[in-house]
Amino acid sequence: MAHDPDVVRDFLPLNIAVLTVSDSRTEETDKSGQLLVTRLESAGHRLAAKKIEPDDIYRLRARVSKWIADPEIDVVIATGGTGLTGRDGTPEALELLFDKTIEGFGELFRAISYEEIGTSTVQSRAIAGVANGTYVFCLPGSTGACRTGWDKLIVHQLDYRTKPCNFVELIPRLMEK
Repeated sequence: MAHDPDVVRDFLPLNIAVLTVSDSRTEETDKSGQLLVTRLESAGHRLAAKKIEPDDIYRLRARVSKWIADPEIDVVIATGGTGLTGRDGTPEALELLFDKTIEGFGELFRAISYEEIGTSTVQSRAIAGVANGTYVFCLPGSTGACRTGWDKLIVHQLDYRTKPCNFVELIPRLMEK
């Protein structure tokens, strides 16, 4: 799809669900989830749902399956469970739901994160994909990682005004056969 660089596009708000993956956080202590909610609302998007689920791949898969089946939810952002410990299973839980993996997301996240935290970024298994026409992003659980993921990557791709291309303009075509 060719774009005229001189055409000004209007912002298109999306409905975004936020999932915090944690065995210990509550709504009061969920700083990463709250950061994402604040950021997405400040950008002009709408919070469609917010939940905290324990590090259990089947509960995570069930929660996100409900959200990707809801035609009113455009995007799911999960925070937490992307590390290397035995309890970290967010990528395993959600990647199974992906129709397509957004290969460059994790690589770009780690490249940007490397500039901030050095080689510690190799412990992140941040991933993204498309599942049933819904974008799904999996970020680490730290507020710093959520800030990096949103501010440096996600906010731009979820803004229809971003040129030369963005994820928003693809939404009508994600379910093409």
